[in-house]
Amino acid sequence: MISRNIPQVTLRTRVRDESIEGPNPFRWQDVDTKDLFSGKRIAVFSLPGAFTPTCSNEQCPAFERLYDEFKAKGVDEVYCISVNDAFVMYQWGQSLGLENVKLLPDGSGDFTRRMGMLIKKNHLGFGDRSWRYAMIADDGVISAWFEEPGINDDGVDSDPYGETSPETMLAWLDDNGAVQKAA
Repeated sequence: MISRNIPQVTLRTRVRDESIEGPNPFRWQDVDTKDLFSGKRIAVFSLPGAFTPTCSNEQCPAFERLYDEFKAKGVDEVYCISVNDAFVMYQWGQSLGLENVKLLPDGSGDFTRRMGMLIKKNHLGFGDRSWRYAMIADDGVISAWFEEPGINDDGVDSDPYGETSPETMLAWLDDNGAVQKAA
């Protein structure tokens, strides 16, 4: 995966629009991954699903908690990508109280499929989901890759989590050219 370009796909997102009245003041906005990654150093983590135990209790909150450390090491943004729709991702972010990590909906799984990380979680009734992985991308090119062992479609894993932790990524940044920013 190292030196590979980030797949260029369009993500269907929802953005707040104050001109829309009522209880749901949001509109659809297509976001091209090229625009999200161009000219920036991005930390990305992908996980099986919003509101699932490890993702909600450990992984996403840990990235939120350590966001400032990523910024201090030269990371411009931290993105979480999941094969969930924009509505689910929004509500999940609200429930977690996220302020820094940006949740990106990959509702159709196009990004995840092109990353080669789309798996079946039929044994849990989830359908197609992402295997847990993370990366550092510099100007749309993968410079570091982290993947949980044992990728499979059969549910023979115990939902491993460790290789894709923010601590693992921060250690890589320490060892491989973190760009220190002034506080």
